Amino acid sequence: MAGPATKSVVPEEGKKKARIEIIPLIDVIFFLLATFVLFTLSLNKIQSVPVNLPVASTASSSKSDDDTVTLQISDQGTCYWNKELINLSEIRPRLAHYKTQVAVPRVLIAGDDKAKFGITVQALDEVRKADIQQVSVETRVRPTGR
Repeated sequence: MAGPATKSVVPEEGKKKARIEIIPLIDVIFFLLATFVLFTLSLNKIQSVPVNLPVASTASSSKSDDDTVTLQISDQGTCYWNKELINLSEIRPRLAHYKTQVAVPRVLIAGDDKAKFGITVQALDEVRKADIQQVSVETRVRPTGR
């Protein structure tokens, strides 16, 4: 009675179904993503402005700090040369005279809290025209005339 119609269907025990494992695939994708991000960041050119940073000096240079000229710009467009009120047109002759009097001329440009940017740039341009190399721009705000 055991004929072809009564044949039982039993899968073979040695063969397994093929499966795609997701966990290792996710690991590979994250590795490729991290590699791509790091490679892309290394391709960016960082553009910067060259800056001459000051170097530390001895305590005997405190006398030379008195030679620094403070040029302050106020919100009304007036200028102060070491706390002395001057016109914007007086900056160029004073810088020329100052450069002849001091071996290493230094200028500190400062402004009060509402100083105009254009006048400050004009003062900086006058310092550049006088060929003074050591120029500092103060980043903290001072009261006018101090």
